[in-house]
Amino acid sequence: MTDTISDMLTRIRNAQAVKKTEVLMPYSNFKHNLGKLLLEEGWIKSIDVKQEKNRKFLLVGLKYTPNGGPAISGIKRVSKPGQRIYSKNNQIPRVLGGFGTTIISTSRGLMTDKKARTNKVGGEVICQIW
Repeated sequence: MTDTISDMLTRIRNAQAVKKTEVLMPYSNFKHNLGKLLLEEGWIKSIDVKQEKNRKFLLVGLKYTPNGGPAISGIKRVSKPGQRIYSKNNQIPRVLGGFGTTIISTSRGLMTDKKARTNKVGGEVICQIW
């Protein structure tokens, strides 16, 4: 598999489409940090690391609205292995006029678009969530 981040986002999108409560995926440090960021922003309910034999897995608890709809109505991978998308701090794209979140990989780690603007750092635009 060449793009593990797209795989993670697709697993979350597909699991929410069939109303699953949690989704299991292979572990990586980057995906764990991305999951922690999604948890801080309130897009997912929980994130846990599971160990089976000598392999690690990431268990993501999905969040739903009180009327049963998914908390994430859309999730899109922006920068891909074949075409990396970078953005300066003053040119970071806004999602739905600020209602969504853009995840940026900066020299100071993963952060949201709002935090990147306040810290005045740019970087690779990983994904957008709304």
